[in-house]
Amino acid sequence: MRQSHQLPLVGLLLFSLIPRQQCEICEVSKEYYTALNPLISTMINSKYTKGIHAANVLLSLRLGGILNPNQEQQLIQQVNTAVENKKPSLTSGQLALAILALGACKGPDGISINYSELIKILGNKYKAEIKNMDHDGNPLTNYYQLSLDILALCLFSGNYSITEVIKILDPESKNYYFHQQFSVDTGAMAVLALTCVKRSITSGQNKIDTKDLETIDNHMESLIAKILCQKKENGLLGNIYSTGEAMQALFVSSDYYNKNQWDCQKTRDIVLTEISQGAFRMPTAAAQILPALMGKTYLDINKDSSCVYGSDNFNISTQEPISVTPAVPHSQIEVNYSVVVNNQIDNIMVSVADGSVFLDVMEKAQKENATLFSFTVEESSWGPYITTVRGIKANNNDRTYWELLSNGEPLSQGVGSYVVHAGDDLEVRWSIY
Repeated sequence: MRQSHQLPLVGLLLFSLIPRQQCEICEVSKEYYTALNPLISTMINSKYTKGIHAANVLLSLRLGGILNPNQEQQLIQQVNTAVENKKPSLTSGQLALAILALGACKGPDGISINYSELIKILGNKYKAEIKNMDHDGNPLTNYYQLSLDILALCLFSGNYSITEVIKILDPESKNYYFHQQFSVDTGAMAVLALTCVKRSITSGQNKIDTKDLETIDNHMESLIAKILCQKKENGLLGNIYSTGEAMQALFVSSDYYNKNQWDCQKTRDIVLTEISQGAFRMPTAAAQILPALMGKTYLDINKDSSCVYGSDNFNISTQEPISVTPAVPHSQIEVNYSVVVNNQIDNIMVSVADGSVFLDVMEKAQKENATLFSFTVEESSWGPYITTVRGIKANNNDRTYWELLSNGEPLSQGVGSYVVHAGDDLEVRWSIY
């Protein structure tokens, strides 16, 4: 279970004073932008904000008009250099996100970006995703990245088949589901992609027949309904980490649901509460929630529009952000740790310092028995990511991955974020989604 936190009274008063709006977009008022400072500090100061992993942060901060020109230039150079050096090895979604970040607005003089070349490369990676679906219905990566591809190709005038997009983004596709659970952020990204495609049609950029336009409308209506079905009583959409992009999807699709189906202000306020409690410790998590809180969506991206810089409402610190991880005392706690592969279960009792995270437990188990509990990780913008356990590697084509569980419940936090508690039954399970 998560540690219980109480929001300070001043925080409750602050959120209750934020004016309620009668529109579909409910951004945080400028006088309360200081509530967003923890997100910005995490994005700018995190050790994970580097290379290609800086793209999400760059996109979010440019949409919000938060960076100063020097900070922006540094992040642009990081992302642009990573793209140039790693183009062949980037996934389609990574490249799409980099294009969106680099072209979020008109960049500073002195940095030249060949968007037509990048879009051409993205188009080829997108085609490879589609080709892979001919074998077993699965893209090379996943539907979230595929939707990012379509969004970038649409916004940057790339080549794509509208008929093919309609077929791929069918709301009934199995690729929207993870363990029979609809993936809210995947559905939200598909809504944003479909909205862009629809706008390109209605603006006259693309020509299709009326039936296809009706199908897009039906797809969007169905996806929005599925997102709203995942709305929690406290206002979250899916979980805390999927809520930001779900808010964006709902912002641009108000014609597809009734106003009484979603209380935007309630969602905004629970997110602000979670920020005050330190929920967004990883830069990607912070980057995905910030645009919606500022009333922005990825459809606001425009490489020909001048960037906005340096709002005085934010206190951007270049110091290390204050950790929200509980202080690590000298006392030790015991947890049970298991590796589950098919029907084989290997477990061990592990003693770690109180305040340790899941990764600490895995490292201790590996130290005690490397044969049964060996694993590898790689760094990502979400923090450490488990790539193999006992030499078994996750594979998108097989729809396999290593699932983290605590007391039988799947975790929404990563291996480097989830703080374990005495008596926890922790599990790494070889799973199919």
